[in-house]
Amino acid sequence: MGGSGLIGAHVVDVLRERGHAPTTVARTARPGVDHLLDVGSASIEELRPLLAGHDGVVYATRTDEQRPLRKPIYPEFRRDNVEPVVRLFTAARQEGLTRGVIMGSYYTYYDRLHPQLHLPVRHTYIRCRVEQAREGRSAAGTELPVAVLELPFVFGRAGDRLPNWAGPLDRWARSRTPLVAPTGGTAAASARSVAEVAVDSLEQARGDDIPVADENLTWDDMIGRIAEAVGRRRRVTRLPAGAVKASLRLGGALQALGRKESGINPSHLADLLLAELFIEPTTGRSLGPAIRETFAGPQRT
Repeated sequence: MGGSGLIGAHVVDVLRERGHAPTTVARTARPGVDHLLDVGSASIEELRPLLAGHDGVVYATRTDEQRPLRKPIYPEFRRDNVEPVVRLFTAARQEGLTRGVIMGSYYTYYDRLHPQLHLPVRHTYIRCRVEQAREGRSAAGTELPVAVLELPFVFGRAGDRLPNWAGPLDRWARSRTPLVAPTGGTAAASARSVAEVAVDSLEQARGDDIPVADENLTWDDMIGRIAEAVGRRRRVTRLPAGAVKASLRLGGALQALGRKESGINPSHLADLLLAELFIEPTTGRSLGPAIRETFAGPQRT
């Protein structure tokens, strides 16, 4: 499910390379997509025929957690992130599937590491990711183990499919605007690495939480490597932590005045943005090829 997206396309490639016969389902018609279906609204009865005769299923769709929406946003985020997974794995259990994978978020990994930050309480997106994993597994039952891949920034390309955040960073790196970054950093992985871990998980019928990372990058290192990939290598200035916190608090206040929210609450984003959101251990694979694949070539609109 989500076979037309960046990660889903790579999962399909790896499955075929290993001799499996995947069926792809997506809401967008593309070459190689076998069935068109909006998994976000599909019923259990609509999903069951697509799952019949298969051993496993991969859920690889996502929601834009930064998009501001009218309050309250929890019902919409739950409809997008949790309820489709519950229906999918209910249908998978009823059809006798024996393994599954959910493409999740590394925010759930940090919630386990740092419960004192109360991330699900402060951020609707993280709350729904936690519920997605828990309720998806509950719907699957004990005979259908479900691995949750906890994914950070994912670099790569599949045809014209790119990470949804690549366009703005590409334009910024190519511009004459100064490059700045906060302290802290993030884990990152290539779409190919994610796909290989997903297929490993299916083949082994794993049912655990699996944080995935190829490298851990400081924000200035990541932005600098993107600028180098587009051919405009230059210095990245680190922003003072106080300035970052003040800017984010202002953003949160403006959202509140407009009676809007986003999945990641700007008022509490500094706790994440200024931290080292690293994953250990990493695969040790270089992200260089995936970064160049994402950002090399003509400017994106």
